[in-house]
Amino acid sequence: MEDRQYLIDALTPAESWRIFRIMAEFVDAIDTLSRVKRAVTIFGSARVKPGDPYYDKAQDLARKLVEGGFSVITGGGPGIMEAGNRGAAEAGGTSVGMNIQLPYEQKPNPYANVSINYHYFFIRKVMFVKYAVAYVILPGGFGTMDELFEALTLIQTRRIKGFPVILMGGDYWRGLINWLKNTMLKEDMISREDLDLFTIIDDPDEAVKHIQRFVIM
Repeated sequence: MEDRQYLIDALTPAESWRIFRIMAEFVDAIDTLSRVKRAVTIFGSARVKPGDPYYDKAQDLARKLVEGGFSVITGGGPGIMEAGNRGAAEAGGTSVGMNIQLPYEQKPNPYANVSINYHYFFIRKVMFVKYAVAYVILPGGFGTMDELFEALTLIQTRRIKGFPVILMGGDYWRGLINWLKNTMLKEDMISREDLDLFTIIDDPDEAVKHIQRFVIM
């Protein structure tokens, strides 16, 4: 009882009303995304420009995912996110942009035909996991790494059902993979089977086939 009263006292009126904003954001996202079927989430840097090889690969991947019967979800911003939404939209598929409100860098791209705006990062992260049948991770920064390792942690701890996690851009990921093997695994911080939670696939066609093997169409 004392702990409960402490929590009640700690919630100022402004804090307690924030709960309703959180609930509303969850309800809006669930209502929208529950109609999106067989979605593959594409992650990657917001800083990549059109014409960059990674941009082109993400756009090609998204197009082939749509042709293979999938929808595409991205973070809704520029760079690889834009490429994913663009490829999906131009192929006539469902192209979801889950944009986060940030003071810089993140602006919605014009290629999402289903758009959701988030104030809270944690709600957006829940939606990425809840409605994806697979993740494809292209080169990116801290945000990309955050999404990658959150998915691996949830699968490793069996908090969610396992799904394909594909790293695309082998040259970019090689240093990280070597560190996982030569440091984390060597020092017994992870198990050998944890390295099987993700797959490196550089070819978009092979990535689509890999996902299709795990998804009932």
